[in-house]
Amino acid sequence: MRIEQIQGYRDQAYQHLTTALLPFWETRCVDHVNGGFITHFDHAGNDSGEDEKSLIAQSRTVYTFSAAHRAGYGEGRYAQIAGHGVDFMIEKMWDKENGGFYWLMNRKGDVAIDEKIVYGHSFAIYSLSEYTLATGDPRGLEYAEKVFDLLQIHGADIHYGGYFEMFLKNWDLKGSGSEGGDRKTLDAHMHLMEAFTTLYEASGKQVHRRKLLEIIELLVAKVMHPEYGTGIPQFWADWRVAPQIKFDIIWGWDRFSEDGFKSSAEDNTSYGHNVEFAWLLMHALDIAGEPYDCYENQILKSFNHAVDYGIDWEYGGVYVEGSHKGMVYDREKEFWQQAEVLIGMLDAYRVYQDEKYLKAYDATHRFVFNHMISPVGEWLPLLSRDGEPIWRHMSHSWKVNYHSVRSMVQSIIRLDKLINKMNSVESHTL
Repeated sequence: MRIEQIQGYRDQAYQHLTTALLPFWETRCVDHVNGGFITHFDHAGNDSGEDEKSLIAQSRTVYTFSAAHRAGYGEGRYAQIAGHGVDFMIEKMWDKENGGFYWLMNRKGDVAIDEKIVYGHSFAIYSLSEYTLATGDPRGLEYAEKVFDLLQIHGADIHYGGYFEMFLKNWDLKGSGSEGGDRKTLDAHMHLMEAFTTLYEASGKQVHRRKLLEIIELLVAKVMHPEYGTGIPQFWADWRVAPQIKFDIIWGWDRFSEDGFKSSAEDNTSYGHNVEFAWLLMHALDIAGEPYDCYENQILKSFNHAVDYGIDWEYGGVYVEGSHKGMVYDREKEFWQQAEVLIGMLDAYRVYQDEKYLKAYDATHRFVFNHMISPVGEWLPLLSRDGEPIWRHMSHSWKVNYHSVRSMVQSIIRLDKLINKMNSVESHTL
């Protein structure tokens, strides 16, 4: 692939990030009346009025503006916006009696759901650690460490390993079935790896590094399929594979059947999660100072399964999910899978220099820029295989800015590295 093509990707991503995507959020999301962020916007980018502020949306938006500031965008404005969100999280969302962050507030900051959900706390650790790395404000790391400590006390399963995920206000484990107290998930544990990576980067503490390496080993040994290297969505507490069911308050239930079970509940894997896992694993190993060698087989399986089965070579983009063996179940195109595949394919090419990864990046980049970006600046949430919108809202508690902005910021970093490397090679051949 020629340097002009790589430069074209980079210019398109930079233009979109700086003139559309970040401005969309900067001009809309700050709640100057009640604190925190407004995170519900309709297809036209207007506030759609839902009276809620979720831990997921608030923490992810703190991450977005912290990471954008850390990457050199915003001329200081984004650090202030991130700090505005941290203020709300600490002052309104923190449970001063039991510790931890409440799951859901109304817009004014009154508690709507007081449960303690590990998925949300993974993003609290991630965003608050990133905030301290970006700004130097010690409050972020202070509260990230508090959450980490609470997870070790209340969440860690010292018998089977990993973490329980669903707790009541006082950190008592919730019940079985749809309450989720007897289940463990790829999603939560992958995001804990992501969180512990940034926590260790911010703190430098060996306990954080040890827990990071521990969860990496658990993910590879227990969560990824032993033959195909693909992610298995749900497990019982003892890490036996469980059919993927609907939990009471966690994401994605409009894509489940009415009985609460996922289609192909015991044989489905997400191409986006597999690629996201691989590049997050590589980043975790980088921060921990560990080589890729011990996990190279896993990394390549995760990337290659997505390239072989998940990339739509006809229309572009990446499918939602399929079987571990390779059969595609869902050929629609969801925003976050596209975002993670962009980053992951650039990392795969950076390390392994196989052109198939750049071709997969190209197919996904073209689909995103041809179909997924709304005229108002954010990404559409869900499209048909050929790029027709199915859902049109710009944002709600689960679909905010974390995937789209991170994808552009991280892709630009990787494209710049590729351009510099290609220029260096070219100069040495002259």
